[in-house]
Amino acid sequence: MERKFELIKQAFEEHLSAINENTSEIQGLFDYLHEVEMKMDKLTSRLDHLQLSQDSKDTFEIAPLTQLERKVFLALYTEDTPLSYQELSIKTELPLSLVPECVSSLVGKGVPFRRSFVNSKLFLSLDPSFKEMQAKENLVNLSLESFLE
Repeated sequence: MERKFELIKQAFEEHLSAINENTSEIQGLFDYLHEVEMKMDKLTSRLDHLQLSQDSKDTFEIAPLTQLERKVFLALYTEDTPLSYQELSIKTELPLSLVPECVSSLVGKGVPFRRSFVNSKLFLSLDPSFKEMQAKENLVNLSLESFLE
């Protein structure tokens, strides 16, 4: 009988040891998840700060545009609705394959765009605050000749 109690006691100690190991593992995972959550909160805060600073940005620095970039810019600037690459190609009389390159170049030069998707098709427009500042301050340095070409 004493032997049976010893076996039961040993089984309980092994079970208690396994519970303690699992508890330690669970606590470690909880600590890790808490750390990840804190980092996500910091990242969210930084993204919010960046977005707010970008939204409140009152100045735009635009590099000089090439003739092709100017054509694409003018097509978007004079249009109130977003345009697809195909529509930009028609308006500017540029090959469709050249339009995405011009748009990418404009983005690289600091021209802010709004992108929207309708039925998996990309549409572009100029950022409204930029468009307003362009009208007031001629940020892109457009001349009358730009509109006549």
